[in-house]
Amino acid sequence: MMVVFIFILGLFVGSFLNVVVLRLHRQESFVKGYSKCLFCGHRLYARDLVPLFSYLQLRGKCRYCKHGFSAQYPMVELATGLTFALVFTNIFPHFTQMTLVWQDWVQFFLWLTMTAFLIIVFIYDLKYYLILDVVVIPAAILAFIFNMLLGVNPLSMLLAAVVGGGFFLIQYVVSKGKWIGGGDIRLGFLMGIILGWPQILTALFIAYVLGSLISVGLLLFSKKHMSDKVPFGTFLAIATFLTMLYGQQLVHWYMNLFN
Repeated sequence: MMVVFIFILGLFVGSFLNVVVLRLHRQESFVKGYSKCLFCGHRLYARDLVPLFSYLQLRGKCRYCKHGFSAQYPMVELATGLTFALVFTNIFPHFTQMTLVWQDWVQFFLWLTMTAFLIIVFIYDLKYYLILDVVVIPAAILAFIFNMLLGVNPLSMLLAAVVGGGFFLIQYVVSKGKWIGGGDIRLGFLMGIILGWPQILTALFIAYVLGSLISVGLLLFSKKHMSDKVPFGTFLAIATFLTMLYGQQLVHWYMNLFN
């Protein structure tokens, strides 16, 4: 089945995204050089890098020094595989009846690419409380180009980008940078380019609902305190992905709650 192939592709992309996050943080190139154990420095070969399988086979430890690896690696690989599969089934719900319409393939490639960028944003902000321009700006350029190919109104994208970025810019100015960081402004701009108008509003709403629910839960279980930072980019990344795939359905479901 094609969806299985896309899932496996996602596993390998997820493995690469782990490398991207790590090397961005270490300010190293992620397009050259070989993978190595961070603890003993031994080079990792193909048999050590098979997504999920190598981690399970080695029980989460380095083959050479036996030091434990972070569970982040298989979790990101699995999450990328699952999200890629969701993108595929959303665009091609009946693969056997699929027609080779080029717009569908452009949409598919766009959504896979944006999903990969959003996963990087999610992981990096969750770990380091930072949203990098080197991730957000290329993503915005690619999203704009491919949406133009798909016939999306550029004014819709620009309006949504101004609303998304401006929403966080106002908060940044009012709070003098205490509520949010500058990265959230650029991420809001990217969200607008990806989603257009008025779906940017749906994504912002989802992000704040998710953020509120999870933050309250963390406070109740004493995992966070009121003064602690919250990596809001993680919620924005999730909300963008959900809106990208299910925006219309979520709006209809929400409106039906009041009918």
